[in-house]
Amino acid sequence: MSTYTANCMCGAVSLEIEGAPNVMGICHCKVCRAWSASPVNGFAIWSRDAMTVAKGEDQVASYESSKGHDRAWCKNCGGHLYHLLNPLGVVDIYASLVEGLEFKPAVHINYESTIMPMKDGLPKFKDFPSEFGGSGETVPE
Repeated sequence: MSTYTANCMCGAVSLEIEGAPNVMGICHCKVCRAWSASPVNGFAIWSRDAMTVAKGEDQVASYESSKGHDRAWCKNCGGHLYHLLNPLGVVDIYASLVEGLEFKPAVHINYESTIMPMKDGLPKFKDFPSEFGGSGETVPE
């Protein structure tokens, strides 16, 4: 089983993640765009129990961006760390932070909101796949 690490920008917080992500993809929603200060957000989803804060737990701050969704960052440098999706029991650890992770997105979500269309042949969900509580409806590239 693989073990990954992820660190904030200053190194005050270190995460350990066990195993491969359940899914990787690209989110196009306005909230993720604002949070990541980017036109898209690359996500890597693990079960909640796969992640531990190995160092600097006292430096982690978070806020509930919507009911059951907590976004965490380092108090020292402000570097974003992860997004707990509590209703689903999973954590999105920002793919760009995970050392050694080969980012291979399998899906686009919230593609109806995109400001950066991508023609890569991957499924483009209007909102979320039905197994994540969405409509399951796809939209064309």
